[in-house]
Amino acid sequence: MYKLESKNLNLWYGPKQALKDISMGVDANTVTAFIGPSGCGKSTFLRCFNRMNDLIPNVRITGQALIDNINIYSRNVDVYEHRKSIGMVFQKPNPFPKSIYENVAYGLHIIGENSKSIIDESVETALKQAALWNEVKDSLKKSALALSGGQQQRLCIARAIAVKPSILLMDEPASALDPLSTAKIEELIYNLKKEYSIVIVTHNMQQAGRVSDKTAFFYLGELIEYDNTSKIFTNPSKEATQNYITGRFG
Repeated sequence: MYKLESKNLNLWYGPKQALKDISMGVDANTVTAFIGPSGCGKSTFLRCFNRMNDLIPNVRITGQALIDNINIYSRNVDVYEHRKSIGMVFQKPNPFPKSIYENVAYGLHIIGENSKSIIDESVETALKQAALWNEVKDSLKKSALALSGGQQQRLCIARAIAVKPSILLMDEPASALDPLSTAKIEELIYNLKKEYSIVIVTHNMQQAGRVSDKTAFFYLGELIEYDNTSKIFTNPSKEATQNYITGRFG
């Protein structure tokens, strides 16, 4: 059984079809990269799994998106409860204008956790998992906005995992960062897959090659090829994949 799966998934923004009959499965405790040129549907597809596209007017979806074999678009799914099981990290770090501690504790408050000892422990654990604890443990009351860009992004990852989701969706999490911060995020992704199933959208093919177990290549709303990352980058089955990877278009 796949952790995430789509079956004949189609999505329209008004009259424009953005996803065309996407069927694929993602295994638990792996990193899966979505690659492809801008506007090819990879971020749209990613957001199907936490139902963020629901927030956009005139979106229509057919087919199925499943998590743990449950269709998340069925009528009896509580969208609020569903979103709690999925962490989301965006392209630009988006810490709240609060303290470092309160940023990580935010989700715990939202789900009704009131025990200070449990929150303290969860904040420390999440910051350690995000490889940030040693840098901020003596300044938890300081504003998160005072952190560097790379630290802010790791803080956002800590915030996402503090509520113990099973899935982490990352939409170009390192594209706004310098090379050193990017390397830290990539190392973090590699370590986090022991506990989470991670899907990452990236324009950086070298990054996809470094961090992912499997890679999916999207083009014009279609899934062109999906396979082990090593095969996609060394011996792809489709000519379009080969052309994109070798820089002939994109």
